[in-house]
Amino acid sequence: MQLVVEISLYPLADKYIAPIQDFIDRLNTHAGLRVKTCETSTIVAGDYAQVMGVLHQEMQRTHQQVGQAIFVCKFLNGTNMEIA
Repeated sequence: MQLVVEISLYPLADKYIAPIQDFIDRLNTHAGLRVKTCETSTIVAGDYAQVMGVLHQEMQRTHQQVGQAIFVCKFLNGTNMEIA
């Protein structure tokens, strides 16, 4: 089963751009995922279990590094979707 997740990250810090870019850069290091960055969100697509595992790992890492941060996520069954 495929999963598509649209994620927006809002670090609660004065210098918020660097943690956002770091999160996106880390997502892009995971083979097998398709990552598309838009102006206000990032779309991650791939195997359901892999996407959830990567998000678990990278969201936890962001919270450990930044402290307070808000993740707003939309999860879609991507099995019959074509992601550009």
